[in-house]
Amino acid sequence: MLHSIPFIAPCLYALAAVIAAAGPWARPRRILAVTNLLSLAAFLVAAASLGFLLHAGPGTSPAVGGGAFALAVRHDLLSVVMLLLVTFIGWIVMRYSATYLDGEGRQGPFTAWMSLTLSAVSLLVIAGTLPLFVASFVATSLCLHQLLVFYPGRAAARRAARKKFILSRIADVSLALSAIILGTGYGTSDIATILESARAGMQPAGADVAVALLAVAALLKSAQFPTHGWLTEVMETPTPVSALLHAGLVNAGGFILIRFADVMLLSPITLAALVMIGAFTAVFGGLVMLTQSAVKTSLAWSTVAQMGFMILQCGLALFPIALLHIVAHSLYKAHAFLSSGNAVETVLAARRPGPVAVPDARAVARAFLLALVIYAVAGLAFGFWHKPPQALALGAILIFGVAYLLAQGLADTAPRALTWRTSLYGLAASIGYFGLQWATYRLTAGTVPLPPQPGPLEWALIALAVVTFGIVAVAQSLFPLWAYHPAAAGLRVHLQNGLYVNALFDRLLGHFALTPASAQKD
Repeated sequence: MLHSIPFIAPCLYALAAVIAAAGPWARPRRILAVTNLLSLAAFLVAAASLGFLLHAGPGTSPAVGGGAFALAVRHDLLSVVMLLLVTFIGWIVMRYSATYLDGEGRQGPFTAWMSLTLSAVSLLVIAGTLPLFVASFVATSLCLHQLLVFYPGRAAARRAARKKFILSRIADVSLALSAIILGTGYGTSDIATILESARAGMQPAGADVAVALLAVAALLKSAQFPTHGWLTEVMETPTPVSALLHAGLVNAGGFILIRFADVMLLSPITLAALVMIGAFTAVFGGLVMLTQSAVKTSLAWSTVAQMGFMILQCGLALFPIALLHIVAHSLYKAHAFLSSGNAVETVLAARRPGPVAVPDARAVARAFLLALVIYAVAGLAFGFWHKPPQALALGAILIFGVAYLLAQGLADTAPRALTWRTSLYGLAASIGYFGLQWATYRLTAGTVPLPPQPGPLEWALIALAVVTFGIVAVAQSLFPLWAYHPAAAGLRVHLQNGLYVNALFDRLLGHFALTPASAQKD
């Protein structure tokens, strides 16, 4: 029965939804106090689940129903970590929403849909059988849709929500078909049994198709290129919805890949496709993010880039590191959105008078050399040669970001203090990467598989990813030297519009135009 304890968390959120829906619409103060208390209780249940996991070990709760429609909860490290993350962010967002939406005429229904969404997400991360996993995956999207159209009179919000609705239904069908193939092939709907069979090398007929469908569902859920447009357009929703979406729900794509990691390893071709799509999305989203002037839009493009990087990690079979990425990105992005109202003041305060250090080609070359030296020293301290090649390549990609900071410190006009500070930042980043990587691999041992030895295809993709991110980092470091060039100005305009990919995608899906009648009605 201990393995059934995580199920209490989604039940508490569902209870909060019922209470909020039955209460008054405007300023339901007592209702908000109750729902916030239930949200805190869900987080405490998640914390208790961690304690019981350490005591009793991983397992699956007794199934309700039988055969292909059995419903059960999976209680392992992955589900507990994700449940802790969802309930913690959910508690913070619920508390923030109570003040943010104070005075709204539909605050009661908003709280109900927010609670119901959190219930569905909590159920998704602890699902132990394929039917429950698919059902909670679909429910998460449907509940979120109600939050995205909270202001029905905003045409942009309805257009973005409709676009996401269509893409989500494609993801739902892909996941459902994959579940049918996996359940039929392995003769069970229990996820733990399927993963054990896949880990033992069992590959039933249609496994490649099932893995490809899982990848499609993950890519659509994580807003990968070229289906990323909806994520950058849902800024018309209340800020708590943006925080929940970018800090939690968009990570569902990565969670699918991590949960079915042993199955994903059965198809190297699919993993290679994830590497290419994820890497391109990360580079594309990062470049477009730098051109955005609106705070929330910039954060949205940052999420696109981060999700691309997470998909890249999964494609490289670095599933433990992808899990670490989900946790770190969720906490950061939730804070970023909930504090976005202070972003303008923060930016203005940071713009103090003084010289701007503009690195030249020599400073950039020295910065990259120093960054690689720091990376090598930190890697040797943590057992550099025992790391999988994929992890070392990922670390090299991350150190390119450190090299960008170092280039600022090594510029001729930079003060000596900046040079020392950026060097310390680079060392801290390298130590942090290897330290967190070591801890994550230790904690997830036996739950998430280690990356296999790369073959020729994997080596080619690793080299391509490292070279691509290196070129982008160098170009970004030297961008101040090109800022006033006419070609750079034109490129900035095109990047600011996302290279018009979203407009082309809208046209492909039928423009998503609103009828005159609906426009007049709103």
